[in-house]
Amino acid sequence: MAFQQGLSGLASASKSIDVTSNNIANTSTVGFKAGTAQFADVYASALTGAVSTIQIGIGSTVNAVKQAFSQGNLTSTNNPLDMGINGNGFFIVQRNDQTVAYSRNGQFDIDKDGFVVTALGERLMGYQSSAPGGGVPTSGGTPVPINIPPGGIDPKRTEDVLVRANLDSRDVNPANLTPPGPAVFDPNNAESYNASTSLRVFDSLGNDHTLTMYFVRTTTTADRSWQVFGVLNGDSATIQELTNYDLVDPTDPSLGVVSPLTFSAEGRMDPNLPPFTFSALLDNGAVTPLNIEVDLSRLTQFGSSFAVTELRQDGYAPGEIAGLAISRDGVIQGRYTNGQTRDLGQVALATFRSPNGLISLGNNLWAESPESGPPIDNKPGSGLNGVITAGQVEDSNVDLTQELVNLIIQQRNYQANAQSIRTQDQILQTLVNLR
Repeated sequence: MAFQQGLSGLASASKSIDVTSNNIANTSTVGFKAGTAQFADVYASALTGAVSTIQIGIGSTVNAVKQAFSQGNLTSTNNPLDMGINGNGFFIVQRNDQTVAYSRNGQFDIDKDGFVVTALGERLMGYQSSAPGGGVPTSGGTPVPINIPPGGIDPKRTEDVLVRANLDSRDVNPANLTPPGPAVFDPNNAESYNASTSLRVFDSLGNDHTLTMYFVRTTTTADRSWQVFGVLNGDSATIQELTNYDLVDPTDPSLGVVSPLTFSAEGRMDPNLPPFTFSALLDNGAVTPLNIEVDLSRLTQFGSSFAVTELRQDGYAPGEIAGLAISRDGVIQGRYTNGQTRDLGQVALATFRSPNGLISLGNNLWAESPESGPPIDNKPGSGLNGVITAGQVEDSNVDLTQELVNLIIQQRNYQANAQSIRTQDQILQTLVNLR
């Protein structure tokens, strides 16, 4: 009987050494999860009738090799498409044979067709709109291979402009200066206005134009009123007074109209001030006229120097993709040469009720099995899923020091079991030599 016990011990120790050696070999494998051999004793109950007082074990066996799905360290890389999962979840990968596998290895790149792929060309899956430019569907949906659209983005005509600035309450109309300045506004004469600011706007073809706004204090120094003029590309033919429109007092319509802009005694503009439509004719083949809604409701009039704190417009030139960035929730954003960003897709993560039930396929991949339960895919950061850290990968969670100690322990176990076989052999030899 001792031979069988010793042999089972040798086999168990050998398998444990195999597991430990595999862990050591994968110390530098990204996303690898260390395994542990779990032993069980073996009893033969049929011969003794399972009488507890006379049962003798017949050895040991390895009844499972469990992987530890604990978090590995995150290491920075130079690839913006590299991703590490901080928390639960697996990347969903479509293999070359169209089957689906799962991985913790976040080393990705882009293939010639624009798909985000592993080193073996297997495609990362996530949520992506079927529109030509991609996008993230609001309702999630079924994961599909993520594709980075090769084309750029079309230009957008400027439709809205927001101006946030302070007009100096101490300023007076240029005509009231000593010596007096011009009484009529002239964009080519700096003495005919108090302040100015400019910003780029775009037509329907993506051509940029310069919209300049000039601020003129009204002739009455005691009031709190200003005139604002707009000029496109310095062309005097496009001069328009942006404050020359009727504004009914919303608190008392009987007060009639307010023109030009008038600030309150606290230096604030009416937040309900409607935008003024600046309109200019174009002769370059773009949509004409160029109509822009100019919002001046954020202006203030305090006793400090003229200062512009925000100039915002919603147009842009055409652009080509220049780079990618990935957020914590797995959204892949494209950065374009015109300064715009677009959400192109979102990485999906899968979780399992029993990760140890997954089947290891090699190449940092696992497959679903009946023991693991079905996958539950969701967005990173939602449900049980961890978050994505871009430009980083998850290292192997192998503790090399512990594995080397385990190797020594299993070596001793192997030697001890070999010694038990030798002892049994010596006993049998003694019996054989009896006369």
